[in-house]
Amino acid sequence: MAQTDVLLTKQPVPQTIPACELPPKQYDVARNTGAYTSSGLATSGFRTAKYLVDEWFQNCYARYHQAFADRDHSERQRHESRQLAAETEALAQRTQEDSTRKVGERLQDMHCWKSELQHEVGELGAETDLLLAQKQRIERALDATAVPFSIATDNLQCRERRQHPDLVRDYVEMELLKEAELIRNIQELLKRTIMQAVTQIRMNREHKERCEMDWSDKVEAYNIDETCARYHNQSTEVQFHPHSTKFEESASTPESWAKFTQENLNRAERERLASVNLRELIDCILRDTAEDLRLQCDAVNLAFGRRCEELEDARHKLGHHLEKTLREITDQEHNVAALKQAIKDKEVPLKVAQTRLYQRSHRPNVELCRDAAQFRLVNEVEELNMSLAALRDKLLEAEQSLRNLEDTRMSLEKDIAVKTNSLFIDRQKCMTHRTRYPTILQLAGYQ
Repeated sequence: MAQTDVLLTKQPVPQTIPACELPPKQYDVARNTGAYTSSGLATSGFRTAKYLVDEWFQNCYARYHQAFADRDHSERQRHESRQLAAETEALAQRTQEDSTRKVGERLQDMHCWKSELQHEVGELGAETDLLLAQKQRIERALDATAVPFSIATDNLQCRERRQHPDLVRDYVEMELLKEAELIRNIQELLKRTIMQAVTQIRMNREHKERCEMDWSDKVEAYNIDETCARYHNQSTEVQFHPHSTKFEESASTPESWAKFTQENLNRAERERLASVNLRELIDCILRDTAEDLRLQCDAVNLAFGRRCEELEDARHKLGHHLEKTLREITDQEHNVAALKQAIKDKEVPLKVAQTRLYQRSHRPNVELCRDAAQFRLVNEVEELNMSLAALRDKLLEAEQSLRNLEDTRMSLEKDIAVKTNSLFIDRQKCMTHRTRYPTILQLAGYQ
């Protein structure tokens, strides 16, 4: 405390000031109300007399007390200000460091989610490309089934031009009908699979777009937070934004933020797994359909081969029978000619015998005798008539047999022509057309 040069007549009161502010002291000013004072109304409220000694000391003490109180209050305020400034500086530094650390943690979280989204976008894009390739395989396989279907229908139409009695519903036709039905079923299956692939590709692209939008938002937010993390007290870009502390009504919470990205990743992963399963299913479908078509094609070709062998064998046997029939016709024609010659040869002896009997019937009187010659001539005529009758009957039988042989020859020749036509249809038309059947690689969509 500063020393004073004022003469003190009393021991000063110990200068102890409580921590709280002192209440202001009210002083009663002596008014001119005494016997030696002026009592004019114009000087009311003003003192003209001298102060008392006590009043002078009290006034000094009051000044001392006020000065001490003011200095102490100022010193305490300076100390509190320095302390508050240091505390606020430390608090601001700690808060800024904590905020920077939180922003850094947020950057790490966003980087992790961003990496996950980027990875999922890449995986989903690659999976979509693979599924597109599978879709193109299905489309090529569907186009490839048009050739087998046209071959099967053309074979059926060609075989409708077979003639009777070869126009039969044989096992070749059954295999061809089975092949046509199989191709129709496969085409329907491939069309449905293509629709599933188109739907899955659309779903993959939609979820890829969602992940890309989420990734884009996170990249933008990451850049903003990275810029914020680089700000410091010496940065020249900072400025006041009084209204920036307000929370937006549409702002998300950390839980909803993480849940949103996790749901996007889960949905994208589900669609990617569904796409992988669909690709595997497409592989199985194409492999199975190609194998089924080739197996059915082999079955049809085998049936054609067997049928052609049967037709060839039947034609060969018919030709053998035709050769025998022709030889028999020749022999029968010779037989007919011989019978006719035999009949002709019997006509002269009959004329001779009948002429003898006629001439002998002109014998006179008793000479008209039934002698042995007469009986022998009569027997000769009867024998010749019986021989002629037998020869004529045999001639009729031979001629009928010859006619039957001719009919048989015509039937055999017609049947051979029918078999030849059937062989031409099956071997030259159908089997030659079936050489254009697609390979298993084409049916599987690789070509």
